[in-house]
This record gives sequence, structure tokens and C-alpha cells, in this order.
Amino acid sequence: MKAIQARVSGQVQGVAFRWHTQERAQQLGVTGWVRNEVDGTVLVHAEGEDDAVDALVEWCRHGPPSARVRDVAAREAAVTGSSRFEVTG
Repeated sequence: MKAIQARVSGQVQGVAFRWHTQERAQQLGVTGWVRNEVDGTVLVHAEGEDDAVDALVEWCRHGPPSARVRDVAAREAAVTGSSRFEVTG
């Protein structure tokens, strides 16, 4: 079990990035949350099996077709024990 926090930058707001991230996380069995930040980035907290979390981070590197991801800065985070993946903010 691992947890990460990833900040996704580029054209990632207003392109359904959060909704698609939630959909992909649920497919992978990853829990956590995704939210828009005031600086135009999207922040993702993901936790679950190592391979599943890594797959979600890799998916974030391109995102949905309408997104233009410039960078994904991921770092380890504390596991919170969340039971589902939510869109917040």
C-alpha cells in the first residue's frame, strides 16, 4: 500500500480532467481525491496497491484527450485510509 500526492500542470482545468481521473482511479481500484487548485493546476491524492497508484500517475502524464499536460510532480504522501476516490474543490 502506498500513497502519493501529484500536482499536474498545463491545460488541465476546464477539460474534465478531474472527472476522467476519478474514472481511471476507480478502474484501477485506487482511492483518494482530485481537486482544482487556484494556480491552475490539479492536485491528486491517490492511495492503493503500488502498481495501481503508479499506473494512475502514469495516466496523469497525458490525462484525457482534451488536456495538455506539461508536468506531473509526484511525491510520497501519508496513507489516509480513504474508501473511495472523490472529486473535490
